[in-house]
Amino acid sequence: MTPPQRKRRLPQQLPPPPPPPPAPADGEEKPGNPERLYAIADTVDGGRAELDLVTLIVARSAPPPSASPEEAAVIQLCASPLSVAELSAYLNLPFSAMTVLITELITNELVQARAPIVRKALPDRSLLEAVMHGLQRL
Repeated sequence: MTPPQRKRRLPQQLPPPPPPPPAPADGEEKPGNPERLYAIADTVDGGRAELDLVTLIVARSAPPPSASPEEAAVIQLCASPLSVAELSAYLNLPFSAMTVLITELITNELVQARAPIVRKALPDRSLLEAVMHGLQRL
């Protein structure tokens, strides 16, 4: 008895790759190419306020006409307090660029930074005693 013969597989012909997209003309952006962060931050010295991920940002006024689109978006979003992490997520910008952008808004007095609300670790003793006395009366 002879073993079965295996058939050789021939390499499949792959379709040719699609042609590359046309190169953009001078002055046009490539589609999908993100803007440089230093262009968004618009600062040379890179000075930053001490902001944390949970620092709350609140708008003080409406965005001025001279504000960049990112600055206007931050001011509009901050009508109610939002954390820096939320702003970073909504605007799809990294935290580092967000801190520079917010620092610029703080220096121009367009937004205000607030420390997050910290709750006490333990409730007030007098409140616990009042609850205990109320339960004992039942």
